[in-house]
Amino acid sequence: MHGAWHGGWCWEKLASVLHTDGWRTRTVDLPSAGGRAGVQDDAQVVLGELERIEGPVVVVAHSYGGIPVSQAVAQAGNVSRIVYLAAYQLDVGESLLGFHGAPASPGPRDVEAVPEDPVGLFYGDVPRSEAEQAAARLVPQSARSFRDPLTRAGWHTVPSTYIVCEDDRALPVQSQQTLAARSGAVHRIKSSHSPFLSKPGELAALLSEIALASEPCTRRTS
Repeated sequence: MHGAWHGGWCWEKLASVLHTDGWRTRTVDLPSAGGRAGVQDDAQVVLGELERIEGPVVVVAHSYGGIPVSQAVAQAGNVSRIVYLAAYQLDVGESLLGFHGAPASPGPRDVEAVPEDPVGLFYGDVPRSEAEQAAARLVPQSARSFRDPLTRAGWHTVPSTYIVCEDDRALPVQSQQTLAARSGAVHRIKSSHSPFLSKPGELAALLSEIALASEPCTRRTS
């Protein structure tokens, strides 16, 4: 599941490599990107997609996407593993803003504008032209999605793996390591916040390794 300001489009390069390797994939567009939906709304979309898959399924969550995935997986019965890719592996009662020590009370804005310099923030190791094309596709993010706390955390009952992006400028490595301590396994990739664009082959190989080690597992990833 994609992160804030993004959409399912960001997985296209990675999905192409995974398909070549024999994996079936599905992506989801979270309504908080480009709308005013909250975590629970996003989680219902994720859960609805999971319910259409026989499973078992490995769910890959990037950045903000880790929050609704944690909520949704707690209600799904077909997930064999959650992979948090530089993602927010929050616990019950936590919100994105709260994790960073920011006030979680309602603010004056309904949406959070696309950050300044998204190329440098998200795509530091992506070829410039491709990074600019990706940045042009970003949309405002629901402010509510950053404030909403989790009411369930699926990683307590479903095995999880964390992938730390070592050159990340969006979610600092120190924060990722704090979150990764909640996972059962931790891997590292030397990339910016968006290895699905900068290193799709390396990321696909790592996800394949993780999925094959997740038993029971069919050739599906999400």
